[in-house]
Amino acid sequence: MTSARDSTKVVLVACLVMISAASQTIHPSCQKKCGSVSIPYPFGTIEDCYMNSNFYVACNTSHRPPKLFLWNVTKTIEVLELSLNGHLRVKSPVAYVCYDEKGVLVDSGNSSMTLQAFPFSYTQNKFVGIGCDTLSTINATIGKNYSAGGCFSLCSSVESSTNGSRFGIGFCQTSIPKNILAYEARVLRSNMLHRDMNIPCSYSLLVEEDSFEFSTDDFIKLQKRRTVSTVLDWAVGNLTCEEAKNNLTSYVCQENSVCIDSQNGPGYLCGCLEGYVGNAYLQGGCQDIDECANPSLNDCSDICINLPGSYNCSCPKTRKHQGDGRKGGSGCVSNLQHVVNEIVIGTGIGLVLLLTGSGWLYHIFRKRKRASLSARYFKRNGGLMLEQQISKMEGSSERAKIFTARELKKATENFHESRIIGRGGYGTVYKGILPNDQVVAIKKSKLVDHSQTEQFVNEVVVLSQINHRNVVKLLGCCLETEMPLLVYEFVNNGTLFDHIHNENTTLPWETRLRIAAETAGVLAYLHSSASIPIIHRDFKSTNILLDDKYTAKVSDFGTSRLVPRDKCQLTTLVQGTLGYLDPEYFQTSQLTEKSDVYSFGVVLAELLTGRRALSFDMPEEERNLALYFLSAVKDDYLFQIVEDFVNEGNSEQVKEVSNIAQWCLRLRGEERPTMKEVAMELESLKTMTATTSLINATSNAAEYVIGERSGSAERDTANCHYTYAIRAGPEDDTICNDVMSPLWDGR
Repeated sequence: MTSARDSTKVVLVACLVMISAASQTIHPSCQKKCGSVSIPYPFGTIEDCYMNSNFYVACNTSHRPPKLFLWNVTKTIEVLELSLNGHLRVKSPVAYVCYDEKGVLVDSGNSSMTLQAFPFSYTQNKFVGIGCDTLSTINATIGKNYSAGGCFSLCSSVESSTNGSRFGIGFCQTSIPKNILAYEARVLRSNMLHRDMNIPCSYSLLVEEDSFEFSTDDFIKLQKRRTVSTVLDWAVGNLTCEEAKNNLTSYVCQENSVCIDSQNGPGYLCGCLEGYVGNAYLQGGCQDIDECANPSLNDCSDICINLPGSYNCSCPKTRKHQGDGRKGGSGCVSNLQHVVNEIVIGTGIGLVLLLTGSGWLYHIFRKRKRASLSARYFKRNGGLMLEQQISKMEGSSERAKIFTARELKKATENFHESRIIGRGGYGTVYKGILPNDQVVAIKKSKLVDHSQTEQFVNEVVVLSQINHRNVVKLLGCCLETEMPLLVYEFVNNGTLFDHIHNENTTLPWETRLRIAAETAGVLAYLHSSASIPIIHRDFKSTNILLDDKYTAKVSDFGTSRLVPRDKCQLTTLVQGTLGYLDPEYFQTSQLTEKSDVYSFGVVLAELLTGRRALSFDMPEEERNLALYFLSAVKDDYLFQIVEDFVNEGNSEQVKEVSNIAQWCLRLRGEERPTMKEVAMELESLKTMTATTSLINATSNAAEYVIGERSGSAERDTANCHYTYAIRAGPEDDTICNDVMSPLWDGR
């Protein structure tokens, strides 16, 4: 009964909200509806009916029925629904490419939308790709920043596509970031495969997730319709609630309302307090709900008294009654019922004790059930096997630690969103603080193949024993959760990708060369010096972390594979990142160490040119960095694409490194060098650079001392440190002490 009454109450309140919101206007002449779309304030179609220009909408009556449109965009956008909860639903275009039965392109179109005020909802929209052998991409603008993403869908025919899927054959999807005000979607479909397939079109679309479920019929429907429903988030102004309340003349939330900060971009929203319904943006817009007018909205057994935002219950005064007047309480009873009440109260106390005992037993049962579930997860994720492996490592200082779920929940404040430091295709990374104040990075995987438990355990054991200064150290794992948690050392200075492609930072050539040498050394170590050879399989600039001294730390071994000593290659499902992926591996599914070599060559090209591995906003011949770089080397215009500050005074070294990159990027894996050969070449170049800097620094220091002695050994030494740091860098300025001491001793 209580559940039914609560459901009725929720429905009635929702109806009251809709009625009130629709009826509240500033002026009787304000248009309340356009076609089937209601227009609540702060939106409006004429002056004095909307809050400001951001909320102006236009009703086009030339359509039958009339249609509502946003005005503050570069293109006309049809509005499907306006809501006071901070959302509005619009029609958005679909990007497409269509081919005939011979594989000839017959029609295509990109889709783009640009907004001035209201961003695309990152919680209610998904970017979707539909088609066979199709790469769907989205380029988005977040303020002055630029973001790109996408997904790849595969299938052999329409019949092989999976209806109702969220990710799979013929269909893929990915999320979008916050604060997007403009985007462009594109479709890139391979003509190399399946030329005779009867699949006319491929699509990319930004669509409301709840309104879209993939069906093979979409191949035809989207070809005709080419629009979908997309959700925008709207808010008032560009201040937070706390900031807006400091100026009550511009604060728009009216009486009996509450202010809510926007979660997608600047601004805030207004809503009615509990017990009120209506439009919180209008004076008197939040009206009290008369709970007494409807029995389903109150709990009174006799007399109901409506109060602002609430109600109260009482018993009749004409008779001798007592109680709280509530159906769920003591109700209203006469004095003659006291004896009966005592019996009822006694029974109630007994029931309370019974329920308390039952609750206690239930709590114990749940605790045991959680313990049993943790034990089952621990066993399924290979915990017993890992314990056996660790026991065999007695005496070794490098051992994987098995953390408890409780330890890691406490370290991350129960995996709070504020502790998230990264998201990827394989999981989410949290910042954690262990009881000994050690800062760690905790990776929570999305999926795990339980048929590969033994291999997972072996990888944890092997990776935990990797003792290399340029590898992010795996400290241990937790196996008591449904998905295993991996615990790594914390590296605090972002990724190499961030520093290369951020306009506000510049990595000098010496630092870039050192990072290249360090990461090459890591791959050489993994391939040939680790106890079991390891192929990284997803080597890229975003997986190279930098500490506060810009020392490289290779990370993310989530897709890595161990190579048995008796095998030189593995047949695996192709995984990796477009732009860095070895084309030979992509074609054959044969994974070798040379696949990492190719990916390293792409990173070298990034370090030299400052360009991204894939840039869909560039001309077609420049989109793929590896191909463009090889073309530049071959046609002798390398120095036209190398970053200017990299080339200044370093042309010979740049040429040498470009030759190494060209060697790594050869299409045939057998023609590429080993990472050991690459590491030796780069280490030699780095040593030559450091030696030159050291000689120049020594000369400068001695020259300074001889020509500009100040009379104070301490002052001259300090000035030498400063001169050396400016001219040669801070890596080993002990040279000043070595140079200054003999000179001063000889005075």
